[in-house]
Amino acid sequence: MAELQRIRTGRHCVFAMHVHLVFVTKFRHEVFADRHLTRMQAIMRDVCADFEAELVEFNGENNHAHLLVNFPPKVAVTRLVNSLKGVSSRRLRQEFPDLTRHYYRTNKLWSGSYLAGSIDGAPLNVLKQHIEQQNRSGQGTARA
Repeated sequence: MAELQRIRTGRHCVFAMHVHLVFVTKFRHEVFADRHLTRMQAIMRDVCADFEAELVEFNGENNHAHLLVNFPPKVAVTRLVNSLKGVSSRRLRQEFPDLTRHYYRTNKLWSGSYLAGSIDGAPLNVLKQHIEQQNRSGQGTARA
């Protein structure tokens, strides 16, 4: 819990900003297996690092992903989201050609919409538990 409420410092500010992001696959297709989610977590962590943000928690199911991101105030959430979705879509489709068959018409992995919820310091542990409890065991339904 101390890690989640850690106050970060920038050149001219002190901050503790978190956002809960949920990305859903295009048409809510059930395409992710555990191997996809494991690789996606590494990709998302790298993208966050490029924005000087921190991926605090990550998990997902066969048709969506949850992220808890600690980000600096100079980062616009929309830019972060666009990069997270764009880079992860491109890299996952390159590394896992089996994903492409689900998106042969649109060539997009993610739906255009997303959830971005601002998080106050109090419920961080509850949100972290929610993300940790995402059921990866249902991955047998993914056609990958």
